[in-house]
Amino acid sequence: MNKVRIIAEAGVNHNGDIEKAYQLIDAAKEAGADYVKFQTFKAENLVTKDATKAKYQIENTKNNDSQFQMLKQLEINEEDHLNLINYCETQGIKFLSTAFDLDSINFLKDKIDFYKIPSGEITNYPYLVKVAKLGLPIVMSTGMADINEVKAAYHVLVDNGINPKEITILHCNTEYPTPMEDVNLKAMLHIQREIGVAVGYSDHTLGIEVPIAAVALGASVIEKHFTLDRNLPGPDHKASLEPHELKAMVSAIRNIEKAIAGSGVKAPSKSELKNKAIARKSIHLIKPCKKGNLIEEDNMIALRPGDGITPMEWESIKGKKLKVDTLAYHKLKKSDVL
Repeated sequence: MNKVRIIAEAGVNHNGDIEKAYQLIDAAKEAGADYVKFQTFKAENLVTKDATKAKYQIENTKNNDSQFQMLKQLEINEEDHLNLINYCETQGIKFLSTAFDLDSINFLKDKIDFYKIPSGEITNYPYLVKVAKLGLPIVMSTGMADINEVKAAYHVLVDNGINPKEITILHCNTEYPTPMEDVNLKAMLHIQREIGVAVGYSDHTLGIEVPIAAVALGASVIEKHFTLDRNLPGPDHKASLEPHELKAMVSAIRNIEKAIAGSGVKAPSKSELKNKAIARKSIHLIKPCKKGNLIEEDNMIALRPGDGITPMEWESIKGKKLKVDTLAYHKLKKSDVL
């Protein structure tokens, strides 16, 4: 069974407070996630100083700061990155971060297991080339993209040295939170059919049911934002899980993994075989009969337990002679009939 990689996306939900970042690591570990993921960027390399915020960012931050000002307050410096990495090691959870600029790609190259390309960089050609040439496996989100844009980004990665087997593409919707009617979860399977790579799902809906459904459909990676408290100020808290919800999601995904890991062949499982005779029925005779009597249909009934002659042999048993005397509600055996 291939284990689904679960990425608990702390993102910028530390609000620029490194102590909250440590608490987010603790919460991700407690929930059972495989990775806790932050965001690595220099605001100067990411956005112009007069760029406006998205509508959801304005609503969730409740101020008129520019996107640059907002992001500047959410940066994690290099020293804090190293401290967070060390803390993850002591806690037994893997550190991950998304780079949002070329310098950050370089900084992370020897600190992570794979590069996580965010949706906003899927059309950033120099970014894609840079990531590909560093040679780590890649997980790429596809929010806001159509299938042709996804294919184009994929080909940039492959053309610059990445083995297709080391690419996982995540279906995603870049709205926070994503309305259920916009999830279009089957698009994940469209990506898989069209490109032939491993797929997964990065979720921005409220609740935990959609990522669980994605695993049932074959997602190999799940990414989900989480926060210490959804009521905290900041751009992403409102569309994030709280720790107890993250834990419930991880638990449900692990159960789904087990549920879909079978052979795919319809056959009774070991655990249910003991109930077969109890739940099924056998042919019984309602009234007492004498040896030599014919078995008449109006004297036949299907009753539990099911360790006698199956009612599926009803027509072949009807009309046969009895070899023994029987009492009322006798359970027929093959040795009772001629």
